[in-house]
Amino acid sequence: MPLTTTRAQGGPRRRRVLAQGAAALLAGGASALLTGCSSEATGADENASAARRLRERARADSAALLEQYDAVIAAHAALADRLRPLRDEVARHAEAFAPRGASAPPPVSPSPASSAGAGSGGGTPLDEKSALATLADAERRAADTRTAALGTAPPELARLLASVAAAGAAHAYLLTGGD
Repeated sequence: MPLTTTRAQGGPRRRRVLAQGAAALLAGGASALLTGCSSEATGADENASAARRLRERARADSAALLEQYDAVIAAHAALADRLRPLRDEVARHAEAFAPRGASAPPPVSPSPASSAGAGSGGGTPLDEKSALATLADAERRAADTRTAALGTAPPELARLLASVAAAGAAHAYLLTGGD
């Protein structure tokens, strides 16, 4: 059986069709290919940007919590020995959330959840028990915020958030004496 071709007499040859397809790809289709590549890069950039914002927010929350510890220690010197280890740990948490290679970037404004509730009018409560309860509430809110962020965080940051959230829950327990 003889081999027949389906090409019409005088029609385009296969090489010409392939060359025209390649030229069309380079002219218009290349932008689609580049768009596909750049959208993946853009997605990675967006993920990195979201992780950076999450890390900055966690650092700001730790910085706000640190300020609350400092205010309570300043207002209630008798609590200083009890609070200093917890305060120092919160300071290390703020450092852990700092961008890599940065020694001390400027603090970011805290989220409303972390800055609310330092007592009426934003001051430190006058009695020690209320001051400790205020700190415990702030620790719980920060832990809850970090726990909620776990699902959107990249793995390394999620581990850090989970660890710091667990420490915050332990701090709240220690501050309230297990109540």
